[in-house]
Amino acid sequence: MTAWSVRVDTTASFAEVLRTEETLLRRGAPAVHVAVVDGTVVSFGAGVPESAPYLSAADRRGIPTARRRSGGTGVVHLEGDLVWAVILPRSDRRVGRDFVRAYPRLGAGLVAALAPHRVSATWVPSPGLSDDYCPLGRRGNVLEVGGRVVGAAAQHLSGTALLHQGTLSFEVDRDLVRDLFGFPDDSIPARLAGVAEHGVRARPEEVAEGVAQALVAALGPP
Repeated sequence: MTAWSVRVDTTASFAEVLRTEETLLRRGAPAVHVAVVDGTVVSFGAGVPESAPYLSAADRRGIPTARRRSGGTGVVHLEGDLVWAVILPRSDRRVGRDFVRAYPRLGAGLVAALAPHRVSATWVPSPGLSDDYCPLGRRGNVLEVGGRVVGAAAQHLSGTALLHQGTLSFEVDRDLVRDLFGFPDDSIPARLAGVAEHGVRARPEEVAEGVAQALVAALGPP
């Protein structure tokens, strides 16, 4: 039986995160990766054109951008936010035929990891408020606390493995999200929150360790 590969990076650039997860995806064995982002970056999905207005807006502000292998659209990651990934072989029973709807199953560890901090999180259908900002988008599921979105996920299926890739916000810069993604006012970004607003007092590095352990525990033996 192949054991889980578990890696936690207490600080990493988004480019480093993508390189690590690309290596794990090519390897195709059961793996969990969690990292704490070291600075502000806008990531965007594999199908997003380079001409997307929010990427130009980020460039004008000097904010780096990074294309993910997974789908979805744009996400603003701030310093201290968590990014996480689950990699499973295509043949693994936990991938199944319904993997595109399996966000609550594949992301159950996020719910479990937040529970000790007295934060009650739930995976729910995406709110359908934006075509461009992934956590407020129209597809998949998002992680909600108290009716506000604190996390999201996207996927990529290769010939051999599934990459289920997500984010968990510690803080949210609603003004930045509004300006980059062209929201006319704060009413839509108000649906976003970070877990710090909901009472998480632990450092991001501590939460990252808990998320990694909880993901493995929730998914079970490989």
